[in-house]
Amino acid sequence: MCGRFVVAGAAGDLVEMFDIDRTADDMPEPSFNVAPTDRVPIILDAIPKGDDAGDVPIRRLEAARWGLVPPWAKDVKVGVTAFNARIETAAEKAHFKNAVKKRRALVPATGYYEWKTLGDVKTPHFIHLPEGELLVFAGLYEWWRNPAEPDDSPDKWLLSTSILTREATGELAGIHDRMPVFLSPDLLDEWLDPHTEGDDDLLAEISHGGEETAGRVQFHVVDRAVGNVRNNSPELMRPVADGAPA
Repeated sequence: MCGRFVVAGAAGDLVEMFDIDRTADDMPEPSFNVAPTDRVPIILDAIPKGDDAGDVPIRRLEAARWGLVPPWAKDVKVGVTAFNARIETAAEKAHFKNAVKKRRALVPATGYYEWKTLGDVKTPHFIHLPEGELLVFAGLYEWWRNPAEPDDSPDKWLLSTSILTREATGELAGIHDRMPVFLSPDLLDEWLDPHTEGDDDLLAEISHGGEETAGRVQFHVVDRAVGNVRNNSPELMRPVADGAPA
């Protein structure tokens, strides 16, 4: 976990919901089967640059590649398997520790998919909050400078992200041993604040704070068609009978 999720809403919905100050021009379309390396919306607070900018953060809605590429990486492929970061070790791992300190993000989601394994059978489930309430995952982000692109290229800088995960609790533990770190509403600002240096204490705080959300989620079995990244439609979220053929 988490290897697939859903962002069904439009960027405009997030602007109002999270009081966004600035929105990127290249936001991705809604997706019902987001997979690693896809572009996803993230929310971050960044201190504007410039002598007269001050130190009040600007809340930005950006499009990021799912799979974090640290600044020291020689190739973007480094991020292919870094779409998740274990919260237990993120503050120490070279891949994530600098992002934990000062580049933290929100990753909004309508819900996510997880596979329950019994013997040789893997059954996909859609996990979500009641009444279409939005889930917010704790995320990290980095900017990577592409050495193969000229300085004036729009592709010179790549923004990428990773979703923090932790040991699953409650009924979710019966599906998979890991789950995303859900951000509780009262911790969103603290998590995003670039003036706060992230450390193990902050990670422990948000991990504990998300347990209430984990206890509220609902889930149901969905069609195995979700396993194919080329399938992308609202039907993927619909419940099917447990064990039904794809």
